[in-house]
Amino acid sequence: MINFSQVNKWYGDYHALVDVTAGVKKGEVVVVCGPSGSGKSTLIRTVNRLEEIQSGDLEFDGRKVSGPMGSKELNHLRSHIGFVFQSFNLFPHMSVAENVMFSPVRLRGMPKAQAREKAMALLERVGLANKAESYPAQLSGGQQQRVAIARALAMEPPAMLFDEPTSALDPEMVGEVLAVMRGLANDGMTMMCVTHEMNFAREVADRVWFMDAGQILETADPQTFFSQPRHPRAQRFLCDLRSH
Repeated sequence: MINFSQVNKWYGDYHALVDVTAGVKKGEVVVVCGPSGSGKSTLIRTVNRLEEIQSGDLEFDGRKVSGPMGSKELNHLRSHIGFVFQSFNLFPHMSVAENVMFSPVRLRGMPKAQAREKAMALLERVGLANKAESYPAQLSGGQQQRVAIARALAMEPPAMLFDEPTSALDPEMVGEVLAVMRGLANDGMTMMCVTHEMNFAREVADRVWFMDAGQILETADPQTFFSQPRHPRAQRFLCDLRSH
């Protein structure tokens, strides 16, 4: 579903992604972890071209998405990738239901009545049907993030990307967002998640990618990664986590 081949990214002289080669299979849940500044968010943001790469190839769902691309092509790509940000990014002047309806109506030309029906079903799925007429400012952070997930799902994307979806939340709200993500994984959604939630990685991931200094230093199933990490940097990372 997602394929990185020799991907490199620079910010000026800073080499942010270094020869990244890896792939996410259809229906697979990959958790990307590593210390701050290791390139995790940069990597995930290259998939829908929020970050441009300077060399290498990137494929999504069988199509090359690196290289020149017109705005129409870019919009088409992004409409097929569900992206959930750290900071929710909901439209503050729209109700919860309107936020979820917006893309299907605007980008797909879906009739409003049909879009509303779909929005209500998605809000039910994330446990927020009773908040359909509320505005983002009236919701907790955890509720806003669940609306953001419903909004991303409204376009029926074949894959979902999560960029630290719980790091802006108070600790008691983290669980409600992870529960929705867990449900998506159980339904077979292809997911790539940048997160510091190691219990989520342990329980839900099919594979863990460990990054540092712009490189994927280790990929393993969760049991192997957490019990027998091979790379010394991964061993140190897990040791530091346990000591905290």
